[in-house]
Amino acid sequence: MNLHKLTKIAAIVISVISIVFLAGLMTSSDDADNSWISPMIYMSYFVLFASIAIVLVYVFKNLFSNKENLKKTMISIGLFLGVVLISFILADGSDVKVGDENVSGMTSKLVSTGLNMFYFLALISMVTMGWTGFNKLKK
Repeated sequence: MNLHKLTKIAAIVISVISIVFLAGLMTSSDDADNSWISPMIYMSYFVLFASIAIVLVYVFKNLFSNKENLKKTMISIGLFLGVVLISFILADGSDVKVGDENVSGMTSKLVSTGLNMFYFLALISMVTMGWTGFNKLKK
């Protein structure tokens, strides 16, 4: 049995189970709704984790099957981690008083790191788009 048929059967089974849960929820009274909510939440957790697992399996399978793609991916991850490191080094870690509460220096530093990363990545993307447009105009 090939993978396409297997995923098709799994999708049909999950759809039927979901329809049963939906029908049970729609036919129950307001007092009995709580008994249907918990299984629906667990089903959604199962579907979410199964989807994530399937995606990760195929991503890693395709990534490790082609050495050139693996090299490019590792370079991209390294550059991203470099931006994270630079953002963390340049972040301000001073304590901040918000209303009656005091925000610690590490929390402030992590928030500042996130903001710095956003600014750096936005600047990098704008420069890249400008450079690409400039090269197209040059040709």
